Amino acid sequence: MELWAAGTRCPWPHPWEVAEVSRSLVRWLQPLAGAAVLGVLVWRLGAGPFLAGITAVDARVLAASAVVLFLATVCSAWRWRLVARGLGLELTLKSAVAASYRAQFLNSTLPGGILGDVHRGLAHGRAGGDAGLGLRAVAWERAAGQLVQGVLALALLAALLSPVRTAVALPAVVLLGAAAVVLAALRLRTADGPSWWARILRTAAADVRRGLLPRHTWPGVVTASFLAVAGYVAVFLMAARSAGSTAPLRQLLPLAVLVLMAMAVPASIAGWGPREGAAAWAFSAAGLGAAQGVSAAVVYGVLSLVSCLPGALVLVAGARAGARAGVGAAGAAGRQAVEAERPAGRLGGGLG
Repeated sequence: MELWAAGTRCPWPHPWEVAEVSRSLVRWLQPLAGAAVLGVLVWRLGAGPFLAGITAVDARVLAASAVVLFLATVCSAWRWRLVARGLGLELTLKSAVAASYRAQFLNSTLPGGILGDVHRGLAHGRAGGDAGLGLRAVAWERAAGQLVQGVLALALLAALLSPVRTAVALPAVVLLGAAAVVLAALRLRTADGPSWWARILRTAAADVRRGLLPRHTWPGVVTASFLAVAGYVAVFLMAARSAGSTAPLRQLLPLAVLVLMAMAVPASIAGWGPREGAAAWAFSAAGLGAAQGVSAAVVYGVLSLVSCLPGALVLVAGARAGARAGVGAAGAAGRQAVEAERPAGRLGGGLG
């Protein structure tokens, strides 16, 4: 440490340099992983299932999915508002819905599939004076949604006979891991010590106690998450029917929840990749054909992209508002400078 402080170059990299390289590597690997999945699917199945999914979309299913996804977005925004207010950040439902649409649009157009959520967390946190708290609010509300989705997936896969029931192991591990982290944070909420790990645990425990567990918060978080997941499942079922699937709902429901869980993997090209790969595997395991699964996932992707287009309008409106605010601030500064100069000018004229 003394050598770094003195400016002497050590033969080994600084830990912060390693962390920066790791983050850069992850940013590159995320879209590459999604591209690899899509490449394998095209190699094995050809481009036919993708083209079939795109051409299967019609105006009726677009309109129906837009309504359902609007309701799901409102539910997700409601969950975010509950968690944010529990953590001490004010957020109106109208602002939460607008920011959620903007985040969905960015998630659907930028690599990784999570940059929109990072943006809304930062923007909300900075508006409230604490960018870190804003990011944590988004992280906790997303985690709560994934936890409820995992519980529903396990319940459906356990209740309905399906060839993909063996896939319960993976969501079960994820669910148990998330529960273990929460329990550890709660048990160590009084952990002392200056270490970064102890500080993280104390912060996480405080966030969970304030943002998720209060009696006036957790019922709403669970209800909003359940309704949002139900909306996404309904849209995937629409997509499967549009893609030509005639399988009964009892057979499609487990496949839908598995595909939705795969969509949470942050390794995609604007949401594409893991969704299509999971759908191909799940439909193939259920005896419906990998090509039909890919077509259903493509239809779902198109429906999601079209339904989040209002987020582009929110993004443009925000940019214009920021530009007007910048121009207004510059004009005010100019007027203040002119006003400051006027007394001196009048004084000089009198002396002359």
